[in-house]
Amino acid sequence: MVRTPVFETSGLTIGYKQKRGKRIVVHDSLNLQLFAGELTGLLGLNGTGKSTLLRTLGGFQPALDGNIRLNDRLLSGYSNTELSRMTGVVLTEKTNAGGMTVRELVTLGRHPYTGFFGVLKMEDKRIVTESITAVGMTHKAGCPVSELSDGEHQKAMIAKALAQQCPVILLDEPTAYLDITSRIETMSLLRRLALEQQKAILLSTHDLELAIQMCDCLWLLGEKRPKPCIEKQPIPCDEKRPMPCDEKRPMPCDENHSILCGTPEDLILSGAFETFFDKKGFLFDAMTGKLTADKPAIPIVVEGDPITVHWVGNALIRNGFRPSTIHESNIRIYCHTPRHFSLFLPDTATEILSSSIAELLTALPL
Repeated sequence: MVRTPVFETSGLTIGYKQKRGKRIVVHDSLNLQLFAGELTGLLGLNGTGKSTLLRTLGGFQPALDGNIRLNDRLLSGYSNTELSRMTGVVLTEKTNAGGMTVRELVTLGRHPYTGFFGVLKMEDKRIVTESITAVGMTHKAGCPVSELSDGEHQKAMIAKALAQQCPVILLDEPTAYLDITSRIETMSLLRRLALEQQKAILLSTHDLELAIQMCDCLWLLGEKRPKPCIEKQPIPCDEKRPMPCDEKRPMPCDENHSILCGTPEDLILSGAFETFFDKKGFLFDAMTGKLTADKPAIPIVVEGDPITVHWVGNALIRNGFRPSTIHESNIRIYCHTPRHFSLFLPDTATEILSSSIAELLTALPL
């Protein structure tokens, strides 16, 4: 299957311009692609530049260097009206809509098409209705936006972006401040819209487990790790991107590992998540896809009923143990049923029986 990128960057440098021509570079040499029909998640710790990247891709902030192409046309070549027909943006902050109803809010998405006076034609009204229906808000169409829950408000904003009929939607932490059911519902909605309406959807999020579960592709945005060049003569600092070194003012050599892209499963199996979360006090568990506290972990073999094995493993991780293979540990747990466990300890032939996970944990060696 041929995948053609809707959004594509080459050598993109993002950051901020200051007075007297100075620049603050957040990330550089970014070569990224967004594809129609796919949900892409942007993950990164606070301060790594997720919002800066989204603002740059959305055209709200100029790139410091490199190119951004939207439908094989430079982003800088689009007028504001053209860009609003190509890219929908949903921010984290709630919109102060006053007494506006959901339908009136979603109608604002037709502004790029209705002109200065905002007169709606029958086609515009149809698109507004279809957008509200697509996010499951038909029963709330006449309700004031101020009366919506956080999850409903997020759906209304997504419907507004859908009403723009743009091929790309960018969302800045759409699941922030939502409860667990609303987070799952919002991510499922975006996944479905990307597939059914063939939109390229990019969202930033801190919800690691949900992103691994729902996203087709992940962008792992890390911190830049500069190192000074102290050589007096210009030398290549990176084989792919030569950068001269100045003896008066050393320049950083970017190892070009500031972002990693791929399907969640490929990134996990390649060890990318371990590198990405290489921070004191935390560990990424490739077996469960969870981020855990970094503490000494005793390996224990867990076998038996698959569902029970999973939750026994979850309890072990929380208590300083680690599900492992038979080659690494001589402590073994066999899960017969959720109410029947056998624990085998080294240097003893005695089988310790337990009828609950809580009871099993008390029998484990410290």
